[in-house]
Amino acid sequence: MDALFEKSEINGMVLSNRFIRSATWEGMATDEGGCTPQLIDLISDLSTGGVGLIITGHTYVRQDGQHSPLQLGIHHDALIPGLQNLTRSAHEHGSKIVLQLGFGGAYLSKSRIRGMSAQNLQELAEAYGQAAVRAGKAEFDGVQIFAAHGFFLSQMLCPRYNDRTDDYGGKIADRGRALIEVLDAIRNAVGRDYPVLVKLNCRDFVENGLTLEDSVLVASMLEKAGIDAIELSGGLLNNPNIMRSKIDSEDSKGYFLSEARVFREKIHVPLILVGGIRSYEVARELVEEGVVDYISMSRPFIREPGLIKRWKAGDRREAACISCDNCFEPIKKGEGISCLPLEPEEAETFFPQLSEIVPASPPHPPGTSYKISIGLEDWALNYIPVIKIQMVSNGQISERSPSFPLGTQDHQKVTQAIADLLEKHK
Repeated sequence: MDALFEKSEINGMVLSNRFIRSATWEGMATDEGGCTPQLIDLISDLSTGGVGLIITGHTYVRQDGQHSPLQLGIHHDALIPGLQNLTRSAHEHGSKIVLQLGFGGAYLSKSRIRGMSAQNLQELAEAYGQAAVRAGKAEFDGVQIFAAHGFFLSQMLCPRYNDRTDDYGGKIADRGRALIEVLDAIRNAVGRDYPVLVKLNCRDFVENGLTLEDSVLVASMLEKAGIDAIELSGGLLNNPNIMRSKIDSEDSKGYFLSEARVFREKIHVPLILVGGIRSYEVARELVEEGVVDYISMSRPFIREPGLIKRWKAGDRREAACISCDNCFEPIKKGEGISCLPLEPEEAETFFPQLSEIVPASPPHPPGTSYKISIGLEDWALNYIPVIKIQMVSNGQISERSPSFPLGTQDHQKVTQAIADLLEKHK
């Protein structure tokens, strides 16, 4: 049987396949952080589409940890009934669902990292524990600690932001202390049998950021403390250009594949890889070779919530997502995340070989010109030589060909330019 569609377990949580929807900010909650019918429909579509495990967008564990408007919350008990409707929509179609727990945004300053006392950090860890209890009451199959992409726990791991001189700063064992205390608080609250995952940067890809070597050490600390699975990602949200260059330079086997291989040698809990995987064959290769245990995707499921169902049915074409990030545009308008494909560019029909610019005379405005070109143009799938004349105004070229009143200076200049071009380039 195909390894991607074998059943597996993460601390007793039985998954129908090896595909995971990585946490994605949906922008579909109420102003108070509550669940909405729109979000329930999205989760239902993912489950119907065959996703084995769905991880929600990051939820704030405390009111002062909200990152953005319309973000889902898990900070008080009144949210539990709405979240139960969410989990039941996933379970109805056979998916498992995990709630991602987070705090703070990706744009925190060093002063905020410095300003939290040891007691503040311990109180925050307790808030994570209480949030995990609420997740269990809302029938989530587990929780995931969000410690990636420059959000609070990620920044605590990053020397670029964490320059504390107490027990929470300095060497990686101390920079990782807050994360371990969060895991401990969750375990104390929900016990050892409740699945607890973590999303971790394999490295930050910035100067003075979390290194691969330190990230592996953090993963070892988490494994020893009882984490059930690690999802590997990378980069900081507030340094998008750095990550864009990383993404553009990688092949289709995943942005963090080389880092995952290093983790595989050191870490024994299940590994989940996210970032740039769009091909069924690549996903199967990574799992069958044992590089990772699960394949996680985000944007492909925004475009195609039924992608896994399609692949299982035998249609193994790559995901339709082109990673244009246009799916986040509707969120900015308060409409929630959705695929908004870029308008396809019109196919070229004219291929100029020679061109010349001729200044236009009044009544055309100053700076207007004619662009006269000789080349091949597609006419009903036949390419024939043509003379194409276009207006140029303010640097913009119009595709419309203007007419020239007989006997005017423009007519004479254009006619002469055409004659000169033909003579010069017989």
